[in-house]
Amino acid sequence: MEFVERIEDKSAVIGVIGLGYVGLPLMREFVKAGYQGVGFDTDSDKVEKLNAGQSYILSVQSEMAAKWREEGRFEATVNMKRLSEPDALLICVPTPLTATREPDLRFVEQTGEAVGRSLREGQLVVLESTTYPGTTADVLRPRLESLSGLKCGSDFYLAYSPEREDPGNPKFSTGTIPKVVGADDAESRAAACAMYLRIVPEVIEVSSTRAAEAVKLLENIFRAVNIALVNELKMLFDRMEMNVWEIIEAAESKPFGFMPFYPGPGLGGHCIPIDPFYLTWKAREYGMPTRFVELAGEINSSMPLYVVSRVMEALNERQKSLKGSNIFIVGVTYKPDVDDPRESPALEIIELLRNRGAEIFYHDPFYPHLGGFRKYEFDYDSVPLNGENLAAADCVLIITNHSNIDYQLIVDEASLVVDTRNACGGLTGKATVVKA
Repeated sequence: MEFVERIEDKSAVIGVIGLGYVGLPLMREFVKAGYQGVGFDTDSDKVEKLNAGQSYILSVQSEMAAKWREEGRFEATVNMKRLSEPDALLICVPTPLTATREPDLRFVEQTGEAVGRSLREGQLVVLESTTYPGTTADVLRPRLESLSGLKCGSDFYLAYSPEREDPGNPKFSTGTIPKVVGADDAESRAAACAMYLRIVPEVIEVSSTRAAEAVKLLENIFRAVNIALVNELKMLFDRMEMNVWEIIEAAESKPFGFMPFYPGPGLGGHCIPIDPFYLTWKAREYGMPTRFVELAGEINSSMPLYVVSRVMEALNERQKSLKGSNIFIVGVTYKPDVDDPRESPALEIIELLRNRGAEIFYHDPFYPHLGGFRKYEFDYDSVPLNGENLAAADCVLIITNHSNIDYQLIVDEASLVVDTRNACGGLTGKATVVKA
């Protein structure tokens, strides 16, 4: 197979469509492995920064991006007419939900149409975006074949390989995590496996694109359901005046049959808050309600409102109303030590607090300006975490427990802290600390 030969001798050009938190680290691995890379994105600001040797995400350093450009090994472009140039096209575009929590595949569809208009013989197309089983075969493939006039499996190759990025995790990166690959014909599977084996330690082949799509959903639904369980127990144990963190820590001492999950203010990121609803939507086509998964989604979605209620209760205990109170938010990204606010529970919590008349200010060393989002319009700048700002707050609300935050300073200088992450566990100071 000519494609495999080009992969083996590293003459293949790798194209990545969508240069975000998934696509850019993926491109990094291929460039590191010795391949020429072309990145495609509709955001001209991202393209201009990359072509100037500047990165906009923590996991890809600007020095690395600059080196790519200096060595002539990478170029970013907004010109989708160049999609015929790479030998492989890896699609890493968003797959959000609609307002009614149904799959929103417009980015996959638009990308498929753009690729289909430029597709040439011998190219490999891989979808990496998280989606429901059947998307690659029923949504992407028809667009590629009808617009190009080419046949999948003989003229071009098509596969699905779910992204497994975990931003902020120092133990794992794109190049150290095994890759699942599924295709609906042997030629496509062989092409995709040959390519990924150049950048990851192991490739796990599954029988079809549907199976590979389901693998990603299973991974994230597993986490979502277990997080929902501990979130529900947290609310129960709060009423019973017990510390859920103490209970989890003790249960973790069991060397078998238990895996710790931790409660929080709600789910965030590009996967776990969204993926379960992709499966529940598809399940309705088969007449089977996924009640367990849907219940987990309801519990996790309710957590921001629960956090706000805990803030209100804590203020009431001090004879203060939420309306007019100064709420100092600590951490707005969706998880610790990342610069990614996508689907962060902080966004909904801030909106809920603001709608109830609270005055908001925030601190996040990883995200200096909180601006507009798909569902929210903010205009806040991160303020310093110092004694003056902490003392000015009626309540300090810890949403994201970044490792470089001085939590001892918070409990020493604040009067009231609502802690959703147990960040202040074991610390003492003048602040009243309330778990939420």
